[in-house]
Amino acid sequence: MAANEELKRFVQDGLAAGASRDELAQALRRAGWAAAQVRGAVASFADVEFPIPVPRPRPYLSARDAFLHLLLFSTLYVSAFNLGQLLFQLIDLAFPDPADARFSRAFVDETIRWSIASLVVAFPVFLGVSRRARRELAGDAARRASPVRRWLTWMTLFIASAVLIGTVIGLVYNLLGGELTVRFVLKAATVGGIAGTAFRYYLADVNADDPEGDA
Repeated sequence: MAANEELKRFVQDGLAAGASRDELAQALRRAGWAAAQVRGAVASFADVEFPIPVPRPRPYLSARDAFLHLLLFSTLYVSAFNLGQLLFQLIDLAFPDPADARFSRAFVDETIRWSIASLVVAFPVFLGVSRRARRELAGDAARRASPVRRWLTWMTLFIASAVLIGTVIGLVYNLLGGELTVRFVLKAATVGGIAGTAFRYYLADVNADDPEGDA
Protein backbone atom coordinates (compact mmCIF):
# COMPACT_ATOMS: atom_id res chain seq x y z
CA MET A 1 0.00 0.00 0.00
CA ALA A 2 1.36 3.44 -0.97
CA ALA A 3 2.24 5.79 1.87
CA ASN A 4 -0.48 8.30 0.97
CA GLU A 5 -3.12 5.58 0.83
CA GLU A 6 -1.90 4.23 4.17
CA LEU A 7 -2.25 7.69 5.69
CA LYS A 8 -5.75 8.13 4.29
CA ARG A 9 -6.83 4.74 5.60
CA PHE A 10 -5.47 5.64 9.06
CA VAL A 11 -7.32 8.97 9.05
CA GLN A 12 -10.50 7.31 7.81
CA ASP A 13 -10.36 4.65 10.54
CA GLY A 14 -9.52 7.27 13.17
CA LEU A 15 -12.41 9.53 12.20
CA ALA A 16 -14.77 6.55 12.13
CA ALA A 17 -13.60 5.65 15.65
CA GLY A 18 -14.44 9.14 16.90
CA ALA A 19 -10.97 10.72 17.02
CA SER A 20 -10.75 14.41 16.19
CA ARG A 21 -8.79 15.79 13.27
CA ASP A 22 -6.35 17.53 15.61
CA GLU A 23 -5.72 14.33 17.56
CA LEU A 24 -5.04 12.38 14.38
CA ALA A 25 -2.73 15.10 13.02
CA GLN A 26 -0.75 15.25 16.27
CA ALA A 27 -0.39 11.47 16.38
CA LEU A 28 0.87 11.35 12.80
CA ARG A 29 3.36 14.18 13.35
CA ARG A 30 4.68 12.46 16.48
CA ALA A 31 5.12 9.32 14.39
CA GLY A 32 7.36 11.25 12.00
CA TRP A 33 5.05 12.02 9.09
CA ALA A 34 5.70 15.33 7.30
CA ALA A 35 3.28 18.16 8.06
CA ALA A 36 2.31 18.49 4.38
CA GLN A 37 1.47 14.77 4.17
CA VAL A 38 -0.57 14.96 7.35
CA ARG A 39 -2.54 17.99 6.13
CA GLY A 40 -3.21 16.29 2.82
CA ALA A 41 -4.47 13.10 4.44
CA VAL A 42 -6.73 14.92 6.90
CA ALA A 43 -8.04 17.20 4.16
CA SER A 44 -9.03 14.16 2.10
CA PHE A 45 -12.18 13.92 4.23
CA ALA A 46 -14.85 16.59 4.44
CA ASP A 47 -15.56 18.24 7.79
CA VAL A 48 -19.28 17.39 7.81
CA GLU A 49 -21.54 15.71 10.32
CA PHE A 50 -22.14 12.12 9.21
CA PRO A 51 -21.87 8.68 10.86
CA ILE A 52 -18.88 7.72 8.69
CA PRO A 53 -16.04 9.84 7.19
CA VAL A 54 -17.05 11.52 3.94
CA PRO A 55 -14.27 11.70 1.31
CA ARG A 56 -13.70 14.90 -0.60
CA PRO A 57 -13.74 14.86 -4.42
CA ARG A 58 -10.37 13.79 -5.83
CA PRO A 59 -8.62 15.84 -8.50
CA TYR A 60 -8.98 14.43 -11.97
CA LEU A 61 -7.42 15.10 -15.35
CA SER A 62 -9.33 15.26 -18.61
CA ALA A 63 -8.23 16.14 -22.13
CA ARG A 64 -10.71 19.05 -22.06
CA ASP A 65 -9.16 20.51 -18.89
CA ALA A 66 -5.67 20.10 -20.34
CA PHE A 67 -6.70 21.90 -23.53
CA LEU A 68 -8.43 24.72 -21.62
CA HIS A 69 -5.52 25.45 -19.31
CA LEU A 70 -2.82 25.03 -21.95
CA LEU A 71 -4.70 27.53 -24.13
CA LEU A 72 -5.17 29.85 -21.15
CA PHE A 73 -1.51 29.95 -20.15
CA SER A 74 -0.11 29.98 -23.70
CA THR A 75 -2.21 33.05 -24.58
CA LEU A 76 -1.10 34.62 -21.29
CA TYR A 77 2.56 34.18 -22.26
CA VAL A 78 1.98 35.49 -25.79
CA SER A 79 0.07 38.52 -24.47
CA ALA A 80 2.66 39.32 -21.79
CA PHE A 81 5.60 39.01 -24.20
CA ASN A 82 4.01 41.16 -26.90
CA LEU A 83 2.83 43.79 -24.42
CA GLY A 84 6.41 44.08 -23.21
CA GLN A 85 7.71 44.18 -26.78
CA LEU A 86 5.24 46.92 -27.70
CA LEU A 87 6.19 49.05 -24.69
CA PHE A 88 9.89 48.50 -25.44
CA GLN A 89 9.46 49.87 -28.95
CA LEU A 90 7.53 52.90 -27.68
CA ILE A 91 10.36 53.56 -25.22
CA ASP A 92 12.87 53.25 -28.08
CA LEU A 93 10.89 55.84 -30.05
CA ALA A 94 10.80 58.23 -27.10
CA PHE A 95 14.45 57.67 -26.12
CA PRO A 96 16.36 56.50 -29.22
CA ASP A 97 19.90 55.26 -28.81
CA PRO A 98 22.09 56.49 -31.71
CA ALA A 99 24.69 53.83 -30.87
CA ASP A 100 22.21 51.02 -31.42
CA ALA A 101 22.78 49.84 -34.97
CA ARG A 102 19.53 47.86 -34.96
CA PHE A 103 17.45 50.94 -34.30
CA SER A 104 15.53 52.08 -37.36
CA ARG A 105 12.03 53.40 -37.82
CA ALA A 106 11.17 50.55 -40.20
CA PHE A 107 12.26 47.93 -37.66
CA VAL A 108 10.31 49.63 -34.87
CA ASP A 109 7.17 50.01 -37.01
CA GLU A 110 7.24 46.35 -38.03
CA THR A 111 7.73 45.21 -34.42
CA ILE A 112 4.91 47.45 -33.21
CA ARG A 113 2.54 46.09 -35.87
CA TRP A 114 3.39 42.50 -34.97
CA SER A 115 2.96 43.15 -31.24
CA ILE A 116 -0.40 44.86 -31.73
CA ALA A 117 -1.61 42.08 -34.03
CA SER A 118 -0.59 39.46 -31.45
CA LEU A 119 -2.33 41.33 -28.63
CA VAL A 120 -5.51 41.86 -30.66
CA VAL A 121 -5.80 38.11 -31.18
CA ALA A 122 -4.24 36.55 -28.07
CA PHE A 123 -5.46 38.84 -25.29
CA PRO A 124 -9.22 38.51 -26.00
CA VAL A 125 -8.76 34.74 -26.21
CA PHE A 126 -6.99 34.81 -22.84
CA LEU A 127 -9.80 36.85 -21.27
CA GLY A 128 -12.51 34.61 -22.70
CA VAL A 129 -10.83 31.37 -21.68
CA SER A 130 -10.01 32.82 -18.25
CA ARG A 131 -13.66 33.73 -17.61
CA ARG A 132 -14.80 30.30 -18.72
CA ALA A 133 -12.23 28.58 -16.51
CA ARG A 134 -13.33 30.70 -13.54
CA ARG A 135 -16.98 29.75 -14.04
CA GLU A 136 -16.10 26.06 -14.25
CA LEU A 137 -13.92 26.25 -11.14
CA ALA A 138 -16.72 27.93 -9.21
CA GLY A 139 -19.14 25.19 -10.25
CA ASP A 140 -16.82 22.25 -9.56
CA ALA A 141 -14.39 22.58 -6.66
CA ALA A 142 -12.51 19.43 -7.69
CA ARG A 143 -11.30 21.18 -10.84
CA ARG A 144 -9.19 23.53 -8.70
CA ALA A 145 -6.93 20.57 -7.93
CA SER A 146 -6.39 19.74 -11.62
CA PRO A 147 -2.76 18.63 -12.04
CA VAL A 148 -2.40 20.55 -15.32
CA ARG A 149 -3.73 23.74 -13.74
CA ARG A 150 -1.43 23.44 -10.72
CA TRP A 151 1.68 22.66 -12.75
CA LEU A 152 1.08 25.54 -15.17
CA THR A 153 0.32 27.93 -12.30
CA TRP A 154 3.53 27.05 -10.48
CA MET A 155 5.50 27.21 -13.73
CA THR A 156 4.11 30.71 -14.33
CA LEU A 157 5.13 31.72 -10.82
CA PHE A 158 8.62 30.34 -11.45
CA ILE A 159 8.99 32.21 -14.76
CA ALA A 160 7.70 35.45 -13.21
CA SER A 161 10.08 35.05 -10.26
CA ALA A 162 13.04 34.42 -12.58
CA VAL A 163 12.17 37.49 -14.67
CA LEU A 164 11.86 39.67 -11.56
CA ILE A 165 15.17 38.44 -10.17
CA GLY A 166 16.88 38.98 -13.53
CA THR A 167 15.44 42.49 -13.77
CA VAL A 168 16.73 43.43 -10.32
CA ILE A 169 20.15 41.96 -11.16
CA GLY A 170 20.24 44.03 -14.35
CA LEU A 171 19.33 47.18 -12.45
CA VAL A 172 22.06 46.62 -9.85
CA TYR A 173 24.62 45.77 -12.54
CA ASN A 174 23.92 48.95 -14.50
CA LEU A 175 23.82 51.01 -11.32
CA LEU A 176 27.26 49.75 -10.30
CA GLY A 177 28.57 50.52 -13.78
CA GLY A 178 27.14 54.03 -13.79
CA GLU A 179 24.99 53.27 -16.85
CA LEU A 180 21.50 53.57 -15.35
CA THR A 181 19.84 55.46 -18.21
CA VAL A 182 16.20 56.54 -18.38
CA ARG A 183 15.70 54.17 -21.29
CA PHE A 184 16.99 51.18 -19.33
CA VAL A 185 15.01 52.07 -16.18
CA LEU A 186 11.77 52.33 -18.16
CA LYS A 187 12.36 48.98 -19.81
CA ALA A 188 13.18 47.37 -16.46
CA ALA A 189 10.02 48.88 -14.98
CA THR A 190 8.02 47.46 -17.89
CA VAL A 191 9.38 43.95 -17.41
CA GLY A 192 9.02 44.16 -13.62
CA GLY A 193 5.47 45.48 -13.88
CA ILE A 194 4.28 42.72 -16.23
CA ALA A 195 6.05 39.90 -14.37
CA GLY A 196 5.09 41.31 -10.96
CA THR A 197 1.41 41.55 -11.90
CA ALA A 198 1.38 37.94 -13.11
CA PHE A 199 3.23 36.79 -9.99
CA ARG A 200 0.86 38.53 -7.56
CA TYR A 201 -2.25 37.33 -9.40
CA TYR A 202 -1.28 33.67 -9.56
CA LEU A 203 0.21 33.65 -6.07
CA ALA A 204 -3.17 34.86 -4.79
CA ASP A 205 -4.78 32.10 -6.85
CA VAL A 206 -2.53 29.47 -5.25
CA ASN A 207 -3.26 30.85 -1.77
CA ALA A 208 -7.00 30.72 -2.50
CA ASP A 209 -6.61 27.04 -3.41
CA ASP A 210 -4.86 26.26 -0.14
CA PRO A 211 -4.76 28.94 2.58
CA GLU A 212 -2.46 26.74 4.68
CA GLY A 213 0.16 26.66 1.97
CA ASP A 214 -0.11 22.97 1.05
CA ALA A 215 -0.48 23.56 -2.67
